Amino acid sequence: MALAFIAKFAIFMWFFPVLIYCKIQHYKFDVEIKNATRLCSSKPIVTINGLFPGPTIYAREDDTVLIKVVNHVTYNMSIHWHGIRQLRTGWADGPAYITQCPIQPGQSYVYNFTITGQRGTLFWHAHILWLRATVHGALIVLPKAGVPYPFPAPYQEHVVLLGEWWKSDVEAVIDEAMKSGFAPNVSDAHTINGLSGPVPNCMSQEGFTLEVDHGKTYMLRIINAALNEELFFKIANHKLTVVEVDATYVKPFQTNTVVIAPGQTTNVLVNTSHLSGKYMVSVSPYLDTPIAVDNVTASATLHYSGTPSTVATTLTAPPPRNATLTASKFINSLRSLNSQAFPSNVPLQIDHSLMFTVGLGLNRCPDCVTGRRVVAYFNNVTFVMPKIDLLEAHYYNISGVFTDDFPEKPPMPYDYTGTQPENFATTEGTRLYRLAYNSTVQLVLQDTGMIVPEDHPIHLHGFNFFAVGRGIGNFDPEKDPKKFNLVDPVERNTIGVPSGGWSAIRFRADNPGVWFMHCHLEVHTTWGLKMAFVVDNGKGPDESLIPPPADLPLC
Repeated sequence: MALAFIAKFAIFMWFFPVLIYCKIQHYKFDVEIKNATRLCSSKPIVTINGLFPGPTIYAREDDTVLIKVVNHVTYNMSIHWHGIRQLRTGWADGPAYITQCPIQPGQSYVYNFTITGQRGTLFWHAHILWLRATVHGALIVLPKAGVPYPFPAPYQEHVVLLGEWWKSDVEAVIDEAMKSGFAPNVSDAHTINGLSGPVPNCMSQEGFTLEVDHGKTYMLRIINAALNEELFFKIANHKLTVVEVDATYVKPFQTNTVVIAPGQTTNVLVNTSHLSGKYMVSVSPYLDTPIAVDNVTASATLHYSGTPSTVATTLTAPPPRNATLTASKFINSLRSLNSQAFPSNVPLQIDHSLMFTVGLGLNRCPDCVTGRRVVAYFNNVTFVMPKIDLLEAHYYNISGVFTDDFPEKPPMPYDYTGTQPENFATTEGTRLYRLAYNSTVQLVLQDTGMIVPEDHPIHLHGFNFFAVGRGIGNFDPEKDPKKFNLVDPVERNTIGVPSGGWSAIRFRADNPGVWFMHCHLEVHTTWGLKMAFVVDNGKGPDESLIPPPADLPLC
């Protein structure tokens, strides 16, 4: 019988004392009262158990996890267990107004799910408003007891959580942007495990230090929890061997630079071959379009034991922010193991062949400064959040909450990466796409040149998918599928749609419920770049959504 890991999460502003309980055996964590200090400034932030980043959750494949979330702040709250498939347990998935109503101030909710057929690095984060800027942490799923990694076991493992930091309150940042109709202010710094390292006007800012011994192999579990930026990760004078992405093993390959989008995770092995020294770890933005980003490089230190603190750190230059070739080389190197133990079960026969355009638009906004506001869309549909959660509406067959007529193809085809149309307006609605249980889906995600072409990290809840193809320009339905990798494509839960290009994924709809799909750039999600699939029950209870729990939050 699977061991149950029981954790109690409490959400507080910095000045509330909290406890977290994790039960493998009984453990108690006392959390200090503290103010969050970054970038030479301090401010109260919303945290889990007073920690930033939040606590790491550990479990094993096939374990059942129960996490009680108690909300002590004035914001509504929900937590998403990013990458956990939630087989038949959509009530525990977490996105507010999609699979649950949010946890209101003073209320609590127990997330209860079993981790089936998954192991690796994932993470959890708030899934309402912009609160995931500080409400996030690692979720590590270890293999079953006695099951080894498909690569040499590392000497030690370390979580490396990447994020963004604003000097001001992030909710005020996005609120002001929505009132103006413009893009929000970019962050003031990037962080590595909550620390930025030296930044302009604050050169004494501390950075994270990773202590290592000579001649060992370390596994770094890298997580991009940033709100709005893809990132490059490098370590001076050290090669990185990639062994896993999004909690799925890959054919190992070496690289100098990892590119990782918001919502993605990457495990790398680092061999400490130097006798001594201090080596810079750099995290910097990747964006191949000329729009505003936080261009500050965060830094940490790989510190060999016995090296005096006075020794100068060996530096490394981060890639240029528009280093598309570096990013493409990394992405194109990713291949699944496709072994007997870890087969690539790519759907070969397709029931639904979909194409979704991805982009930005402009809609009328009488209350905005310019009379217009920036919006975002799939297939020209800007998503409107419902007043009650979609999963309950589906389960109880409540009419008027959503429709299931989301367009399977762009309503008005045009040259997506060429001349822009004159009309930038979108339609608005809560429109879902319905799938029969166990049907197969091929989805082409096509970036557009509307306003500006951008990379879009698209996250699909409830499923892993296979990234079978990728290209620049307009997708060609006749020629491009002939080049799809149907043998060993990488398996992910978050896929980057390249600027001015397309990505193709395949998955099997073997998980009943309502499953959110959205851009993991929080600004684009806020603007409406989101939709949902509704997957009907199959035959019998093992292919059906379980009933909602008694403590499911009310709207």
